[in-house]
Order: sequence, then structure tokens, then C-alpha cells
Amino acid sequence: MKKQIINQINEHLSSMTPVEQKIAAVILQQPMQVTEWTIANLAAQAQVSQASISRFCHNLKLAGFHALKIELAKIVGVNSNLEKNEPTSVTNFLTQVSQGKSAEIQQTLANFANEQINQVLERLLNCRILQVAGQGNTFPVAADAVYRFNQLGIMAITSAISETALAQTLNLTDQDILLVISNSGESKQILKQEKIAKQRGLTIIAITNRNDSPISLAADFRLKTAARPPLLQSTYYYSRLAAMTVIEALFLLMIAKQPARSKKIKQHEELIADTKV
Repeated sequence: MKKQIINQINEHLSSMTPVEQKIAAVILQQPMQVTEWTIANLAAQAQVSQASISRFCHNLKLAGFHALKIELAKIVGVNSNLEKNEPTSVTNFLTQVSQGKSAEIQQTLANFANEQINQVLERLLNCRILQVAGQGNTFPVAADAVYRFNQLGIMAITSAISETALAQTLNLTDQDILLVISNSGESKQILKQEKIAKQRGLTIIAITNRNDSPISLAADFRLKTAARPPLLQSTYYYSRLAAMTVIEALFLLMIAKQPARSKKIKQHEELIADTKV
């Protein structure tokens, strides 16, 4: 059986370098908080470099900082919120879901700053090609965004295959936009895509849970979602609602700014009408 990460850190503590011991001390003192931090947060708390954090994780046979957070989450019970408040009936449970989701939508939309949203809308409405990037559980949001924006007459593309997505980015120019969607804001693949997009002069818009995440910091514009799902995803706990809300809001605001685009939606709906019963 795999040892708990806390036990593993304690066992190796005496043989760690002074830098690693500083990192370990912070993790052992605040394991729950670390599950909510970015690599930059931990580096600041431990007063070490981000590269030192990565080496620390690798020495523990972990892929990286995100893997460390997952191991810590298993111990501190990040995923136990619903179990602790188990509803007494289906009705109570559904009421909790309804209230939670309503708050999620309201808080996400409350994060929108008028000046920034207007700049984002202006760029989306005038770009040549819009590439939308999402990995894993956020890819369905990217696919939905591509469908909606194409309906509005904006050439939008995406790919669930990371190699294809990178190839797409290599073909884009400074007239194009990369819209990235990542709940954690820590996807290596999307960070790589952002780096290529920067080199090619694209405008980058990020939809993430955290403005201080690596993906968010690499973007030109940040649209923060309110939802912060636990690291350990199982059934209901993971939610795409907040990111979907951002896409829906952008879609509707674009129609409000340029009402003539609704004709394109009607055109598209007429084309696919014969596919329905």
C-alpha cells in the first residue's frame, strides 16, 4: 500500500537538504492550506524558488506540485464537504444543490468588471480566428464555446488532442485569440499553448478559478469563476457550471453588442432543423 504523503515527508525529513526542510515544514504545518495554494504561494511561504518546489516533489516520486496537492487532499479530506452535511432527504439535497449553484452563478458574474469585459468582447468580435483550449474535465466547456461562437459567425476551433491543439496554435497570428479554460489554472499543456500563443502575438483570455494561477498570470485578460471544486473529483463534486456561465454570458453580451449576429444563429438553426424529429 502506498504510504501517506505526510508519513513519507516525515520519514525523509532528516535526510533532506535545508531548502527541502523549509518546504516540508510549511507542508507539515499547513497541509490543508497547501491544497488551495499555487506553486508560487508555497514558494513564497517557504522562502524558496518554484524550481525547488518542483525538485522537492520529484524527490518524493511525484509528477509535480499538483500531484503533491492531490496526495495531501486525500489526507485532509478536501472532498468531504457533502458527506459532513449529508441531507436527510432528496428534497433537502436538491435544495442544497440549487442554492449552491445559484450562488456559484451570481458570484461568477459579480467578478465581471465592465471595463475588462468590454475589452474582451471587442477583441472576440473582431478576431480572425478564436482558438479555445481546455483539458480533461474542462474540455466540454471548450467544445460548447466553439459551437456557440461559430453560431455567431466567429471562426472558432478547438481539439481534445493536445498535439493537434498545439499545431493549431502554431498556425495562428496576432489577429487571433486563444481562450483558455482551466479550473486549477495549472495545466502544463495549456501553459505550453499559452507560451506558443505569446510568441505568435495572440491575445490570451483565461477563464480560471484563481487570478494568481500560472495560466491566469500568463494571460492578457482574466475572467475569474467563483467555483473552486476540490482536487479529488468524484461524481457530483466537480462542476463546470461557473465556466459554462462565463461562456453563456459572453455569448449573450456579444449578441447584445451586435444584434445582427442573431441572424446567423437563425441561419444555422434552419440548416439543422431537418435533423430533429
